[in-house]
Amino acid sequence: MSPTDELLPEEHKRYSRHLLLPEIGLAGQQQLKATRVLVVGCGGLGCPVLQYLAAAGVGTLGLLDYDTVDESNLQRQVLYSTADVGRPKALVAAEKLRAQNPFITVLVHQLQLAAANALPLFAAYDVVVDCSDNFATRYLVNDACVLLDKPLVFGAIFKFEGQVSVFNYQQGPTYRCLYPTPPTPGEAPNCSEIGVLGVLPGIIGTLQATETLKILTGIGEVLRGRLLLLDALAMRFQTIRFALVPANRQLPGLIDYAAFCGDDQPAATAVAEMPAAELKRRLLAHEPLLLLDVREPHEHAARSIGGRLIPLGQLAASLAELPPGVPIVVHCASGIRSKKAARLLLDHGFGPVYSLQNGLADF
Repeated sequence: MSPTDELLPEEHKRYSRHLLLPEIGLAGQQQLKATRVLVVGCGGLGCPVLQYLAAAGVGTLGLLDYDTVDESNLQRQVLYSTADVGRPKALVAAEKLRAQNPFITVLVHQLQLAAANALPLFAAYDVVVDCSDNFATRYLVNDACVLLDKPLVFGAIFKFEGQVSVFNYQQGPTYRCLYPTPPTPGEAPNCSEIGVLGVLPGIIGTLQATETLKILTGIGEVLRGRLLLLDALAMRFQTIRFALVPANRQLPGLIDYAAFCGDDQPAATAVAEMPAAELKRRLLAHEPLLLLDVREPHEHAARSIGGRLIPLGQLAASLAELPPGVPIVVHCASGIRSKKAARLLLDHGFGPVYSLQNGLADF
């Protein structure tokens, strides 16, 4: 322990409730001050993780995020306020965390994580907390942690459900042991397409922060080889055990994760977008076109603007059902799935093909 890890008199008072716990005490609090934690994503999960780790006295927090605050974030991303809309999340979060605890160091990494920068960035930290919202990033974070032998605290949310686990802890199972391959496009839409209960990331993020503190102080039983599942509607927790697959710890290096997860977009299949006003004009003029809805049946039942329903996950097997030579306008809830569907159609010779800009949000 470095002399700089000794607690100041003001810190003794601030962390007094930790110091009273025999499992943590002075040695554990000094250990927290000496450690460095990288949080990947400053969104719904990242906000509670960062706030509780900052309050607990983790000495150095790294904030990795390149997104800006959107008004739709405010329902669940509790570090941000209306005045922060449009500002970079990592910068806003850093300001508020420094105000929350002036005795910690907050480092901002306002960049997009990629295979080219992950390893040198992760190497500077003791633990990585994955608060991302897409599979490409999750696999990249996992693989970088495996290559560097860094513990990874994982969290994920879906509508009313959440997951928490700890990967690569003491040579334990990795994310790939639980999820060997990513889902196909359309199988796991994000919260901008299907929604999420506002308090859910607070619950899951707090659990991630708990596991992080246990790792850093060496207390308790860490969620190694166990996946904690939460069903918030039933308020039911369950735990699933999973084993290490040794091959998943023998990685040759980092890969193209966008291609691995099917998220890459070749230039040759760039997608044209059609604004809602233009689609309305064409529909009113009865111009020939096929309106294709690639949402799920329950979404279509809740709101439909007409046309043909083929969920994105079923589209590849249903191409023969589509008429050739007719302009196709694909839509979903937000425009994310429709772009993937439009690229698929273009790659199979359909055209012209358009994605409805911003999905049903503007319609």
